[in-house]
Amino acid sequence: MILGKTLDEWTTSLPLIRELVALKETSWFNPAVVPTAQALGDVGLTAADVADASARLSRFAPYIMRAFPDTAASGGIIESGVRPLPALQALLSQRYGLAPGGGALWLKTDSHLPISGSIKARGGIYEVLKHAQDLALAGDLLHAGDDYAALDSDKARAFFGQYKIAVGSTGNLGLSIGIMGARLGLQVTVHMSADARQWKKDKLRSHGVTVVEYACDYSVAVAEGRKQAESDPRCHFVDDENSTHLFLGYAVAAERLKGQLAAANTVVDAEHPLFVYLPCGVGGGPGGVAFGLKLAFGDAVHCIFAEPTHSPCMLLGVYTGLHDAVSVQDFGIDNVTAADGLAVGRASGFVGRAMQRLVDGYYTVSDEELYRLLALMERSEGLRLEPSALAGVPGMARVLGEQQGYRARAGLSAQRLAQATHLVWATGGGMVPPSEMETYLARGRQLLQD
Repeated sequence: MILGKTLDEWTTSLPLIRELVALKETSWFNPAVVPTAQALGDVGLTAADVADASARLSRFAPYIMRAFPDTAASGGIIESGVRPLPALQALLSQRYGLAPGGGALWLKTDSHLPISGSIKARGGIYEVLKHAQDLALAGDLLHAGDDYAALDSDKARAFFGQYKIAVGSTGNLGLSIGIMGARLGLQVTVHMSADARQWKKDKLRSHGVTVVEYACDYSVAVAEGRKQAESDPRCHFVDDENSTHLFLGYAVAAERLKGQLAAANTVVDAEHPLFVYLPCGVGGGPGGVAFGLKLAFGDAVHCIFAEPTHSPCMLLGVYTGLHDAVSVQDFGIDNVTAADGLAVGRASGFVGRAMQRLVDGYYTVSDEELYRLLALMERSEGLRLEPSALAGVPGMARVLGEQQGYRARAGLSAQRLAQATHLVWATGGGMVPPSEMETYLARGRQLLQD
């Protein structure tokens, strides 16, 4: 029995579950999606909250520029570029049998964000900075109107050294929080799941971060981190499953993307739709970005979440309506994937409920295909990404090939699709050690030959 029903009972009422359990690549476009204006209220946050987060990041920019000189060129703003992918698009058109006229493929390179080399440099770093600001204001270290660069001092580090931060992570969130927290002077503990890559643990330890390793999956690491933090009043727990601060840190990306697309003369409106394909683990990163995108572009943007076939937690949670009351393991799915950043068995209930009427669809992709796409990306575009970051690449083919009535429901005519922009959100890979990257590439090239 699974949550009171047999598998046959589940699959009779929800037939896609059979494909998920069989670990088949699956797509589902949610028929319950409504116009943006009707669903934004589900989130419980507003455009003003995102603007507040953006302003806070701007106030911290002088500090970030001093603490991390590689951000000097961007003035201490942690941001990534966008670029078209014409060579990859040509390869994918052959690979997936795409007819011409489906729009243009682009990439958002959060894989190469400064400081921690992943999308988690958005939410993770924002939450650490927000907490540091709260501590500094309460401790009389900082006052309204001060230059935040003053926090890069021995006095500030000694002050922050009295306080702790803890987080549970499959890797990248831990990296961003660990590197930022340690630089401020905070005592940081990262609770790492079994999926975390060794190099990420080593890098954290080199920054003076305490890494606690678990033989279990992500949910256990988070639960242990939460439990330890609760017993210490000086410890702030970064709750990847429920944090609105993380969510807002990610949401800030959208307004900046709007400016980048405008600068590239890429129009986004009803006649020129934007599709954004977001790799999804627990959901905070893609959920926050998607919320920001909906605020920035309204109904002109279509957000699609991508997950590994072995870890389809958000698809399962939203499709069943059970959200965080169900895990992939309940259905015998093992949550073991090469996409370590997405190896999550139970989705964020906060994100699932907040975004279920705003996210157009969800799909799964196999580890083997992620590796093949990793090799194709490097061959065609010269870009090296980690496996998780490729999850968004099949999205364009899934949308253009869907048979569920989604495009008709969404008013996506052939003319509109011909003028569409398909943006793959590359979530990580910029800091992967060369030897590890060569192993990824060799695996992908081998699979392409087989």
